[in-house]
Amino acid sequence: MATTIGIRRRAFLGGAAVLGALHGFGGLVNAAVSPSVANLPARGNVVIRNAYVMTMEPGQPDIPNGDIHIDNGAIVDVGTGLAAPGAQVIDGRGFIVLPGLIDTHWHMWTTLLRNMSGDDRAHGYFPMTTALGKVFTPRDMYYGTLLSSAEALHSGITTVHNWCHNVMTHEHAVEDLRAMQETGIRGRFAYGPARSTPLTQPISIADLTRMHGEWSSLSNEGLLTLGLAWRGVQIALPNADGKMEIRPLSPDMYRVEYEAARKLGLPVSVHLNSTKFDKDHIIALHKLGYVFNGLQVIHAINTSPEEMDILAAAGASVSISPASEMRIGFGLPKIAEFLDRKVNLALSVDTTPLTGNADMFGIMKLAQNLENGRSESEFKLPARKVIELATIEAARALGLADRTGSLKKGKRADVIMVSTRDVNIGPFTEPAYMLVDSAQAANVDTVLVDGRILKRGGKLTAIDTGKLMTEASAATQAIIQRANWK
Repeated sequence: MATTIGIRRRAFLGGAAVLGALHGFGGLVNAAVSPSVANLPARGNVVIRNAYVMTMEPGQPDIPNGDIHIDNGAIVDVGTGLAAPGAQVIDGRGFIVLPGLIDTHWHMWTTLLRNMSGDDRAHGYFPMTTALGKVFTPRDMYYGTLLSSAEALHSGITTVHNWCHNVMTHEHAVEDLRAMQETGIRGRFAYGPARSTPLTQPISIADLTRMHGEWSSLSNEGLLTLGLAWRGVQIALPNADGKMEIRPLSPDMYRVEYEAARKLGLPVSVHLNSTKFDKDHIIALHKLGYVFNGLQVIHAINTSPEEMDILAAAGASVSISPASEMRIGFGLPKIAEFLDRKVNLALSVDTTPLTGNADMFGIMKLAQNLENGRSESEFKLPARKVIELATIEAARALGLADRTGSLKKGKRADVIMVSTRDVNIGPFTEPAYMLVDSAQAANVDTVLVDGRILKRGGKLTAIDTGKLMTEASAATQAIIQRANWK
């Protein structure tokens, strides 16, 4: 099923420097890997002509019959009638062209456990992922994130935030990261503890520092950034009477992790205020001086107006995942409240065992419908604002707005083409509403990441999805057997 792939497969990772770095991480260069990923296509000289272009650049209007010229991974120009001598021409007629969609929080390794969150407490999401996560090998981490990356590209998601909370060994982290490298996706890799790690035990700061020190050769020519997946300073747990109460976590854990990340200049991301039992976590962070521009909080459903103002003043961001939050019963995200208080808000997949898939169009639609329903107003959350949450606002949340999130001269070429001629989306009317109300992953015809065409004509160009599904299915069955999961 798996074969040993030589240097050819890793040429795009940056050559000998990367091979040397990976060799330092336990000799994983020669590990048995998937044959389902081929060499990435080269960055070309391409012009998309006569498309409906939604740049998502603040203050800039859409461009009907617009062109985008892309060369060597960068956007050369956006406009009409562009001169692009020698460029490959892609006919954009009948397509909406916009920046690639951006996920801001995704436990990508869990995709091997898709549709396994069951109907009773023993088989719920947290018990299931914890029990099965314990038996994941580094190779399983690779396949989980490889499958997630493939689905992301298929769905028009060009940037992901891989919130990796199953790092049992450093090799688990390296193999998980390798899936992102090989597929050519842009993203952040957030290094976190395993689900089974005691709340008093910090992650291996030595391993985090080691990865940070080698990052220039691991970043896939700048496509990937590094961050910390943090546990925060408190948690809601049942007391002796079975009632939930807030308990502080050990400073020997949270301070060590937080200060290491800050010393290394890494962004920090943390789940907090997720349910009605969680509260005041942002206030607790604020008292410690831990709220900063570069902090991302996830879910934040039970967040007070005071805490929202703290986040806004600091320039911190919030990532919501309405599909998973509703599926697991956390509650309804406070979308309008965060936006009204000027908090940088963005959308996320979270975990496909709860969401079922990684369709960001579906997440956008759910976010709009949920907020309009809560507000009892058809017009509370306009479609274009929702698209901003999945593009330019998401790029800001990940510190990538200088590179991606909008179509602008000089930015990197993360671009998707959505067909408007399919039966579920046409006829052509209001483009923003076409994307939010009607579009699905299957409507994404073409995907470019950093100028590489990774999907064309509805097919991934560098990933054999048939082989990948065979390999991923075998990995899942082996995990279930090792865990004796019933």
